[in-house]
Amino acid sequence: MRNLPTLVVLSGALFVTSCVSKKKFLAVEQELQNTKSTLQKTTVEKEELEAKFAKIEARVADYNAKINSLSKSNDAKMSLVDNTVISNDTRNEMNKTLAKVDQGKLSNAKTLKDSMNLAVSHNLRSSIEDKLEEGEDVSINVDNTVVMLSIADDMLFNSGSYKVSNKADKILRKLADVINSEPSLEVMIEGHTDSRTISTPVLEDNWDLSVKRATSITRLLQHKYNVDPSKLIASGRSSYVPLVENDSKENRAINRRTRIVLLPNLDKFFSMLSANE
Repeated sequence: MRNLPTLVVLSGALFVTSCVSKKKFLAVEQELQNTKSTLQKTTVEKEELEAKFAKIEARVADYNAKINSLSKSNDAKMSLVDNTVISNDTRNEMNKTLAKVDQGKLSNAKTLKDSMNLAVSHNLRSSIEDKLEEGEDVSINVDNTVVMLSIADDMLFNSGSYKVSNKADKILRKLADVINSEPSLEVMIEGHTDSRTISTPVLEDNWDLSVKRATSITRLLQHKYNVDPSKLIASGRSSYVPLVENDSKENRAINRRTRIVLLPNLDKFFSMLSANE
């Protein structure tokens, strides 16, 4: 019986040990479940990310395929130079034109825009000057691929009138031939007056006169010379864009003018040149 207390103590110790071990086991088991749950969630998220990544890869592959396809076509290859986007075909046709330009002028071309101006100027100037007769008061200037023809007032109108005179027929016919031969062009007709005021029952002021002169030329180009009206723009500038001071009879005559502004679509313009060779 002496050993009875010892047995009781041992039994209690075993019971306590058993309880502690079971608690640890349950805690470990819960931790395991939590880990499995986290792993499962991570797996799902990983699969979702992989699916998204696969879609992105497919889109990138599609874009690369399109880019590669475009790069194989000269028509679609584009260049950005001097903030101007042109196709490589346009550049090639422009270079063919520049080969015909006076080398002295070409040496002054510092940028792509300078070269484009020269090329457009050369072709349009040739087209127009071939149709002009010596002594016709028409000046031709080019700026940023825009070609501007300034026609003296007395070649188109009688003084103070917006009715087009008969002597304008030749120059307008030649202008229409140029416009109709170049489908790439849009054409703006600008009326300009001198600074002397005008007021009649029909014309309120120089704004009226300049606009009516522009629309008179526009209507003739459309109805008599068969220019597509969708290519035409009419505008009046009154006396506010003079070329010289309005301080003499001669200077006022210079300021009274009709300006024809030719606006070419460069890609169309040079592609036509290529087709016509």
